[in-house]
Amino acid sequence: MSFMQRLLRRGPTTTTNEAHLALDIGTEYAKALVFEYVDGGAVVTGVGRQRQGLAHMQSGTVADIPAVVRNCRVAIDEAEAMAGRTASKAIVGIAGELVKGFTTTRSAERRQPESTVTHSEVERLLEAIETEAAAEAQRTITWETGLANVDVRLVHAGVASAGIDGYAVSNPVGFQGRYLRISVFDAYAPLVHLGALESVVEQLGLGLIRVVAEPFAVARSIAGEQLGQSGALFIDVGGGTTDVALVRSGSVEGTRMFALGGRAFTKSLADRLDVSFEEAERIKIAHAQGEPLEEADEVKDIVAEDIAVWAAGVELVLEEFGQAGLLPGRIELCGGGAALPEVRAALEADDFSAGLSFARRPQVSMMEPDTVTEVEDRTGLLVDQQDVTPMALAFQAVEASAPQEPLDAALSRVIKGLRV
Repeated sequence: MSFMQRLLRRGPTTTTNEAHLALDIGTEYAKALVFEYVDGGAVVTGVGRQRQGLAHMQSGTVADIPAVVRNCRVAIDEAEAMAGRTASKAIVGIAGELVKGFTTTRSAERRQPESTVTHSEVERLLEAIETEAAAEAQRTITWETGLANVDVRLVHAGVASAGIDGYAVSNPVGFQGRYLRISVFDAYAPLVHLGALESVVEQLGLGLIRVVAEPFAVARSIAGEQLGQSGALFIDVGGGTTDVALVRSGSVEGTRMFALGGRAFTKSLADRLDVSFEEAERIKIAHAQGEPLEEADEVKDIVAEDIAVWAAGVELVLEEFGQAGLLPGRIELCGGGAALPEVRAALEADDFSAGLSFARRPQVSMMEPDTVTEVEDRTGLLVDQQDVTPMALAFQAVEASAPQEPLDAALSRVIKGLRV
Protein backbone atom coordinates (compact mmCIF):
# COMPACT_ATOMS: atom_id res chain seq x y z
CA MET A 1 0.00 0.00 0.00
CA SER A 2 1.45 3.38 -0.97
CA PHE A 3 1.97 6.29 1.42
CA MET A 4 -0.85 8.28 -0.20
CA GLN A 5 -3.24 5.33 -0.02
CA ARG A 6 -2.58 4.98 3.71
CA LEU A 7 -2.95 8.72 4.17
CA LEU A 8 -6.31 8.80 2.42
CA ARG A 9 -7.58 5.94 4.58
CA ARG A 10 -6.89 7.80 7.78
CA GLY A 11 -9.71 9.19 9.84
CA PRO A 12 -9.49 11.04 13.15
CA THR A 13 -6.42 10.47 15.30
CA THR A 14 -6.55 7.01 16.85
CA THR A 15 -4.23 5.22 19.24
CA THR A 16 -4.22 1.56 20.19
CA ASN A 17 -3.79 0.67 23.85
CA GLU A 18 -1.44 -2.19 23.07
CA ALA A 19 2.32 -1.66 22.93
CA HIS A 20 4.51 -3.67 20.55
CA LEU A 21 8.20 -4.27 19.98
CA ALA A 22 10.55 -3.91 17.04
CA LEU A 23 13.42 -6.29 17.77
CA ASP A 24 16.66 -5.98 15.83
CA ILE A 25 18.83 -8.91 16.93
CA GLY A 26 22.15 -7.83 15.51
CA THR A 27 25.62 -9.29 15.74
CA GLU A 28 26.89 -6.44 17.92
CA TYR A 29 23.72 -5.31 19.69
CA ALA A 30 20.22 -6.45 20.46
CA LYS A 31 18.03 -3.38 19.93
CA ALA A 32 14.45 -3.01 21.09
CA LEU A 33 11.91 -0.29 20.34
CA VAL A 34 8.58 -0.06 22.13
CA PHE A 35 5.96 1.52 19.90
CA GLU A 36 2.24 1.87 19.54
CA TYR A 37 0.03 2.45 16.52
CA VAL A 38 -1.12 6.04 16.26
CA ASP A 39 -3.10 7.45 13.35
CA GLY A 40 -1.98 4.76 10.91
CA GLY A 41 1.69 5.10 11.88
CA ALA A 42 3.98 4.09 14.73
CA VAL A 43 5.15 6.18 17.67
CA VAL A 44 8.27 5.02 19.50
CA THR A 45 8.13 5.63 23.24
CA GLY A 46 10.91 3.39 24.52
CA VAL A 47 14.39 2.41 23.35
CA GLY A 48 16.80 -0.20 24.72
CA ARG A 49 19.90 -2.01 23.59
CA GLN A 50 22.35 -4.57 24.90
CA ARG A 51 25.73 -5.59 23.50
CA GLN A 52 25.97 -9.19 22.33
CA GLY A 53 28.87 -11.41 23.39
CA LEU A 54 31.42 -12.43 20.77
CA ALA A 55 30.07 -15.99 20.69
CA HIS A 56 26.38 -15.14 20.85
CA MET A 57 25.89 -14.30 17.16
CA GLN A 58 27.71 -15.42 14.03
CA SER A 59 27.44 -13.32 10.85
CA GLY A 60 23.97 -12.11 11.68
CA THR A 61 22.64 -15.49 12.82
CA VAL A 62 21.88 -16.71 16.34
CA ALA A 63 24.67 -18.95 17.68
CA ASP A 64 23.60 -19.19 21.35
CA ILE A 65 19.84 -19.01 21.91
CA PRO A 66 19.83 -18.68 25.76
CA ALA A 67 22.48 -15.91 25.63
CA VAL A 68 20.61 -14.00 22.94
CA VAL A 69 17.38 -14.32 24.93
CA ARG A 70 19.15 -12.79 27.95
CA ASN A 71 20.54 -9.93 25.88
CA CYS A 72 17.17 -9.23 24.29
CA ARG A 73 15.51 -9.27 27.69
CA VAL A 74 17.90 -6.57 28.96
CA ALA A 75 17.19 -4.41 25.89
CA ILE A 76 13.42 -4.98 26.14
CA ASP A 77 13.31 -4.22 29.88
CA GLU A 78 15.15 -0.95 29.26
CA ALA A 79 12.77 0.02 26.46
CA GLU A 80 9.65 -0.94 28.43
CA ALA A 81 10.84 0.96 31.50
CA MET A 82 11.34 4.07 29.37
CA ALA A 83 7.94 3.68 27.72
CA GLY A 84 6.14 2.79 30.92
CA ARG A 85 4.42 0.05 28.94
CA THR A 86 4.78 -3.72 28.57
CA ALA A 87 4.84 -5.01 25.01
CA SER A 88 2.89 -8.10 24.00
CA LYS A 89 4.03 -8.77 20.43
CA ALA A 90 7.19 -8.28 18.41
CA ILE A 91 8.26 -7.83 14.84
CA VAL A 92 11.72 -9.29 14.33
CA GLY A 93 14.36 -8.73 11.67
CA ILE A 94 16.30 -11.56 10.08
CA ALA A 95 19.70 -11.26 8.41
CA GLY A 96 22.54 -13.54 7.35
CA GLU A 97 24.21 -14.77 4.19
CA LEU A 98 21.66 -17.52 3.61
CA VAL A 99 18.61 -15.24 3.76
CA LYS A 100 17.63 -14.89 0.11
CA GLY A 101 15.21 -12.29 -1.21
CA PHE A 102 14.24 -12.07 -4.87
CA THR A 103 11.39 -11.15 -7.17
CA THR A 104 9.80 -13.74 -9.46
CA THR A 105 7.78 -12.61 -12.46
CA ARG A 106 5.51 -14.78 -14.56
CA SER A 107 3.10 -14.07 -17.38
CA ALA A 108 0.13 -16.08 -18.58
CA GLU A 109 -1.37 -15.81 -22.06
CA ARG A 110 -5.16 -15.89 -21.81
CA ARG A 111 -7.08 -17.78 -24.49
CA GLN A 112 -10.08 -15.49 -24.24
CA PRO A 113 -8.75 -11.94 -23.85
CA GLU A 114 -12.22 -10.44 -24.15
CA SER A 115 -13.30 -12.17 -20.92
CA THR A 116 -12.51 -10.52 -17.59
CA VAL A 117 -9.75 -11.80 -15.34
CA THR A 118 -11.08 -13.93 -12.49
CA HIS A 119 -9.86 -14.59 -8.96
CA SER A 120 -9.06 -18.18 -9.86
CA GLU A 121 -6.82 -17.07 -12.77
CA VAL A 122 -4.88 -14.79 -10.45
CA GLU A 123 -4.47 -17.47 -7.81
CA ARG A 124 -3.28 -20.06 -10.35
CA LEU A 125 -0.58 -17.65 -11.53
CA LEU A 126 0.41 -16.81 -7.95
CA GLU A 127 0.65 -20.53 -7.16
CA ALA A 128 2.98 -21.05 -10.13
CA ILE A 129 5.13 -18.13 -8.97
CA GLU A 130 5.41 -19.38 -5.40
CA THR A 131 6.24 -22.92 -6.55
CA GLU A 132 9.00 -21.57 -8.79
CA ALA A 133 10.35 -19.28 -6.06
CA ALA A 134 10.48 -22.08 -3.49
CA ALA A 135 12.40 -24.31 -5.89
CA GLU A 136 14.86 -21.51 -6.70
CA ALA A 137 15.47 -20.76 -3.01
CA GLN A 138 16.03 -24.45 -2.32
CA ARG A 139 18.53 -24.73 -5.17
CA THR A 140 20.42 -21.59 -4.18
CA ILE A 141 20.73 -22.35 -0.47
CA THR A 142 21.58 -26.00 -1.11
CA TRP A 143 24.34 -24.96 -3.51
CA GLU A 144 25.77 -22.35 -1.12
CA THR A 145 25.79 -24.66 1.90
CA GLY A 146 26.99 -27.72 0.00
CA LEU A 147 24.41 -29.75 1.91
CA ALA A 148 21.66 -31.76 0.27
CA ASN A 149 18.03 -31.25 1.26
CA VAL A 150 18.49 -28.22 3.52
CA ASP A 151 15.09 -27.35 4.97
CA VAL A 152 14.25 -23.90 3.59
CA ARG A 153 11.30 -21.83 4.78
CA LEU A 154 9.47 -18.79 3.45
CA VAL A 155 10.07 -15.77 5.67
CA HIS A 156 7.62 -13.38 4.01
CA ALA A 157 6.17 -12.58 0.61
CA GLY A 158 4.40 -9.70 -1.08
CA VAL A 159 3.11 -8.78 -4.52
CA ALA A 160 5.54 -6.35 -6.17
CA SER A 161 3.54 -5.47 -9.28
CA ALA A 162 0.87 -6.66 -11.70
CA GLY A 163 -0.19 -5.78 -15.21
CA ILE A 164 -2.46 -6.58 -18.13
CA ASP A 165 -1.04 -6.24 -21.66
CA GLY A 166 1.72 -3.99 -20.34
CA TYR A 167 -0.68 -1.77 -18.39
CA ALA A 168 0.10 -1.59 -14.67
CA VAL A 169 -2.80 -2.38 -12.33
CA SER A 170 -3.07 -2.83 -8.58
CA ASN A 171 -5.64 -5.63 -8.96
CA PRO A 172 -6.10 -7.35 -12.35
CA VAL A 173 -9.44 -8.94 -11.43
CA GLY A 174 -12.17 -7.61 -13.71
CA PHE A 175 -9.84 -6.37 -16.45
CA GLN A 176 -9.80 -7.67 -20.01
CA GLY A 177 -6.62 -8.51 -21.92
CA ARG A 178 -4.45 -11.26 -23.31
CA TYR A 179 -1.34 -11.19 -21.10
CA LEU A 180 -1.61 -11.32 -17.33
CA ARG A 181 1.65 -10.58 -15.50
CA ILE A 182 2.40 -10.66 -11.75
CA SER A 183 5.66 -10.15 -9.86
CA VAL A 184 6.12 -11.37 -6.27
CA PHE A 185 8.94 -10.68 -3.82
CA ASP A 186 9.81 -13.66 -1.58
CA ALA A 187 12.37 -13.98 1.20
CA TYR A 188 13.59 -17.43 2.24
CA ALA A 189 15.89 -18.67 4.99
CA PRO A 190 17.07 -22.05 6.32
CA LEU A 191 14.76 -23.50 8.95
CA VAL A 192 17.58 -23.59 11.53
CA HIS A 193 18.04 -19.84 11.23
CA LEU A 194 14.36 -18.87 11.17
CA GLY A 195 13.55 -21.37 13.91
CA ALA A 196 16.22 -19.90 16.19
CA LEU A 197 14.63 -16.46 15.97
CA GLU A 198 11.18 -17.90 16.60
CA SER A 199 12.58 -19.71 19.68
CA VAL A 200 14.05 -16.46 20.99
CA VAL A 201 10.68 -14.70 20.64
CA GLU A 202 8.85 -17.61 22.29
CA GLN A 203 11.27 -17.72 25.23
CA LEU A 204 10.82 -13.98 25.68
CA GLY A 205 7.09 -14.63 26.12
CA LEU A 206 6.11 -12.54 23.11
CA GLY A 207 3.67 -13.07 20.31
CA LEU A 208 5.21 -12.84 16.85
CA ILE A 209 3.82 -10.23 14.45
CA ARG A 210 6.12 -11.45 11.69
CA VAL A 211 9.75 -12.03 10.79
CA VAL A 212 11.05 -9.68 8.08
CA ALA A 213 14.27 -9.73 6.07
CA GLU A 214 16.09 -6.63 7.29
CA PRO A 215 17.25 -5.32 3.90
CA PHE A 216 13.64 -5.52 2.69
CA ALA A 217 12.48 -3.55 5.75
CA VAL A 218 15.12 -0.86 5.18
CA ALA A 219 14.31 -0.60 1.47
CA ARG A 220 10.60 -0.19 2.22
CA SER A 221 11.19 2.42 4.92
CA ILE A 222 11.41 5.33 2.48
CA ALA A 223 8.15 6.23 0.75
CA GLY A 224 8.03 5.30 -2.93
CA GLU A 225 7.16 8.88 -3.80
CA GLN A 226 10.57 9.94 -2.47
CA LEU A 227 12.41 7.33 -4.54
CA GLY A 228 10.61 7.78 -7.85
CA GLN A 229 10.70 5.25 -10.67
CA SER A 230 14.50 5.14 -10.85
CA GLY A 231 14.70 3.62 -7.38
CA ALA A 232 17.77 3.16 -5.19
CA LEU A 233 20.23 0.73 -3.71
CA PHE A 234 20.10 0.34 0.08
CA ILE A 235 23.25 -0.83 1.87
CA ASP A 236 23.07 -1.64 5.59
CA VAL A 237 26.54 -2.21 7.09
CA GLY A 238 25.82 -4.12 10.28
CA GLY A 239 28.04 -5.80 12.82
CA GLY A 240 28.21 -9.21 11.16
CA THR A 241 26.78 -8.74 7.68
CA THR A 242 26.26 -6.19 4.96
CA ASP A 243 22.72 -6.22 3.59
CA VAL A 244 21.96 -4.88 0.12
CA ALA A 245 18.52 -4.25 -1.36
CA LEU A 246 17.59 -3.12 -4.86
CA VAL A 247 14.47 -1.01 -5.44
CA ARG A 248 13.35 -0.28 -9.00
CA SER A 249 10.02 1.06 -10.27
CA GLY A 250 8.73 1.37 -6.72
CA SER A 251 9.27 -2.30 -5.77
CA VAL A 252 11.95 -4.28 -3.96
CA GLU A 253 13.44 -6.51 -6.65
CA GLY A 254 16.02 -8.36 -4.61
CA THR A 255 18.02 -8.53 -1.39
CA ARG A 256 21.44 -10.02 -0.77
CA MET A 257 23.66 -10.31 2.27
CA PHE A 258 27.31 -11.20 2.78
CA ALA A 259 29.22 -11.93 5.97
CA LEU A 260 31.39 -8.85 6.34
CA GLY A 261 30.60 -5.97 8.63
CA GLY A 262 31.77 -3.83 11.53
CA ARG A 263 32.90 -6.71 13.74
CA ALA A 264 35.34 -7.90 11.06
CA PHE A 265 36.83 -4.39 10.87
CA THR A 266 37.26 -4.38 14.66
CA LYS A 267 38.90 -7.82 14.68
CA SER A 268 41.32 -6.71 11.99
CA LEU A 269 42.35 -3.70 14.06
CA ALA A 270 42.72 -5.87 17.18
CA ASP A 271 44.96 -8.36 15.38
CA ARG A 272 47.17 -5.87 13.59
CA LEU A 273 47.50 -3.39 16.45
CA ASP A 274 47.86 -6.21 19.01
CA VAL A 275 45.16 -4.84 21.30
CA SER A 276 42.00 -6.29 22.84
CA PHE A 277 38.74 -6.42 20.91
CA GLU A 278 37.26 -3.80 23.23
CA GLU A 279 40.19 -1.43 22.67
CA ALA A 280 40.02 -2.00 18.92
CA GLU A 281 36.32 -1.13 18.98
CA ARG A 282 37.12 2.09 20.82
CA ILE A 283 39.80 2.94 18.25
CA LYS A 284 37.45 2.19 15.35
CA ILE A 285 34.71 4.43 16.74
CA ALA A 286 37.19 7.23 17.45
CA HIS A 287 38.49 6.96 13.88
CA ALA A 288 34.94 7.07 12.50
CA GLN A 289 34.23 10.21 14.53
CA GLY A 290 37.45 11.93 13.44
CA GLU A 291 38.97 12.00 16.91
CA PRO A 292 42.79 12.28 17.24
CA LEU A 293 44.61 8.95 17.64
CA GLU A 294 48.28 8.24 18.30
CA GLU A 295 48.24 5.47 15.70
CA ALA A 296 46.02 7.41 13.28
CA ASP A 297 48.03 6.69 10.11
CA GLU A 298 48.26 2.97 10.83
CA VAL A 299 44.57 2.77 11.68
CA LYS A 300 43.69 4.58 8.47
CA ASP A 301 45.76 2.13 6.40
CA ILE A 302 44.26 -0.93 8.11
CA VAL A 303 40.69 0.31 7.68
CA ALA A 304 41.35 1.25 4.05
CA GLU A 305 42.56 -2.27 3.26
CA ASP A 306 39.54 -3.85 4.95
CA ILE A 307 37.10 -1.51 3.20
CA ALA A 308 38.65 -2.42 -0.16
CA VAL A 309 37.74 -6.06 0.52
CA TRP A 310 34.27 -5.01 1.67
CA ALA A 311 33.73 -2.90 -1.46
CA ALA A 312 34.64 -5.91 -3.61
CA GLY A 313 31.85 -7.84 -1.86
CA VAL A 314 29.36 -5.07 -2.61
CA GLU A 315 30.54 -5.04 -6.22
CA LEU A 316 29.83 -8.76 -6.60
CA VAL A 317 26.28 -8.23 -5.33
CA LEU A 318 25.72 -5.30 -7.68
CA GLU A 319 27.08 -7.25 -10.64
CA GLU A 320 24.35 -9.83 -9.98
CA PHE A 321 21.67 -7.15 -9.66
CA GLY A 322 22.93 -5.46 -12.81
CA GLN A 323 22.21 -8.53 -14.92
CA ALA A 324 18.51 -7.63 -14.83
CA GLY A 325 18.95 -4.03 -15.98
CA LEU A 326 20.62 -0.73 -15.21
CA LEU A 327 21.36 0.00 -11.57
CA PRO A 328 19.77 3.14 -10.09
CA GLY A 329 22.10 6.08 -9.56
CA ARG A 330 21.30 6.43 -5.88
CA ILE A 331 22.81 4.60 -2.90
CA GLU A 332 21.38 4.93 0.62
CA LEU A 333 23.67 3.89 3.49
CA CYS A 334 22.75 2.87 7.02
CA GLY A 335 24.01 0.66 9.85
CA GLY A 336 26.70 1.25 12.45
CA GLY A 337 29.52 0.19 10.12
CA ALA A 338 28.54 2.87 7.62
CA ALA A 339 29.90 5.51 10.02
CA LEU A 340 33.42 4.77 8.79
CA PRO A 341 34.22 7.52 6.27
CA GLU A 342 36.04 4.99 4.06
CA VAL A 343 32.74 3.19 3.38
CA ARG A 344 31.15 6.14 1.64
CA ALA A 345 34.41 7.07 -0.09
CA ALA A 346 34.73 3.56 -1.54
CA LEU A 347 31.24 3.73 -3.06
CA GLU A 348 31.88 7.19 -4.50
CA ALA A 349 35.21 6.22 -6.09
CA ASP A 350 35.39 6.27 -9.90
CA ASP A 351 36.84 2.76 -10.11
CA PHE A 352 33.91 1.35 -8.11
CA SER A 353 31.11 2.46 -10.40
CA ALA A 354 33.07 2.25 -13.66
CA GLY A 355 32.73 -1.52 -13.97
CA LEU A 356 29.07 -1.70 -12.97
CA SER A 357 25.91 -1.03 -14.98
CA PHE A 358 24.82 2.18 -13.26
CA ALA A 359 22.40 4.41 -15.11
CA ARG A 360 24.62 7.29 -13.96
CA ARG A 361 27.38 7.74 -11.42
CA PRO A 362 25.71 6.95 -8.09
CA GLN A 363 24.99 9.62 -5.52
CA VAL A 364 25.70 8.25 -2.05
CA SER A 365 23.88 9.53 1.02
CA MET A 366 23.50 8.49 4.64
CA MET A 367 20.04 7.51 5.82
CA GLU A 368 18.73 9.25 8.92
CA PRO A 369 16.02 8.06 11.31
CA ASP A 370 13.68 10.88 10.30
CA THR A 371 13.55 9.56 6.73
CA VAL A 372 11.74 6.40 7.85
CA THR A 373 8.14 6.61 6.71
CA GLU A 374 5.39 7.00 9.31
CA VAL A 375 7.53 6.23 12.37
CA GLU A 376 7.86 9.01 14.95
CA ASP A 377 10.51 8.90 17.70
CA ARG A 378 9.31 10.54 20.89
CA THR A 379 12.35 9.47 22.91
CA GLY A 380 14.87 11.66 21.10
CA LEU A 381 17.35 8.78 21.26
CA LEU A 382 17.15 7.53 17.67
CA VAL A 383 19.67 9.86 16.11
CA ASP A 384 21.91 8.20 13.52
CA GLN A 385 22.27 5.57 10.80
CA GLN A 386 22.43 2.59 13.19
CA ASP A 387 18.89 3.35 14.35
CA VAL A 388 17.35 3.11 10.88
CA THR A 389 16.95 -0.68 10.83
CA PRO A 390 14.89 -1.07 14.05
CA MET A 391 12.74 1.88 12.96
CA ALA A 392 12.26 0.23 9.56
CA LEU A 393 11.03 -2.88 11.38
CA ALA A 394 8.48 -0.74 13.23
CA PHE A 395 7.29 0.52 9.85
CA GLN A 396 6.88 -3.07 8.69
CA ALA A 397 4.59 -3.62 11.67
CA VAL A 398 2.53 -0.65 10.49
CA GLU A 399 2.25 -2.22 7.05
CA ALA A 400 1.29 -5.57 8.60
CA SER A 401 -1.49 -3.91 10.61
CA ALA A 402 -3.06 -2.28 7.53
CA PRO A 403 -5.86 -4.05 5.61
CA GLN A 404 -4.39 -6.30 2.91
CA GLU A 405 -4.66 -5.27 -0.69
CA PRO A 406 -6.67 -7.79 -2.79
CA LEU A 407 -3.59 -9.26 -4.50
CA ASP A 408 -1.72 -9.69 -1.22
CA ALA A 409 -4.79 -11.34 0.29
CA ALA A 410 -4.88 -13.74 -2.67
CA LEU A 411 -1.17 -14.43 -2.21
CA SER A 412 -1.74 -15.24 1.48
CA ARG A 413 -4.45 -17.75 0.54
CA VAL A 414 -2.17 -19.38 -2.01
CA ILE A 415 0.73 -19.67 0.43
CA LYS A 416 -1.55 -21.12 3.09
CA GLY A 417 -2.85 -23.67 0.59
CA LEU A 418 0.66 -24.68 -0.45
CA ARG A 419 1.65 -25.29 3.17
CA VAL A 420 -1.26 -27.66 3.83
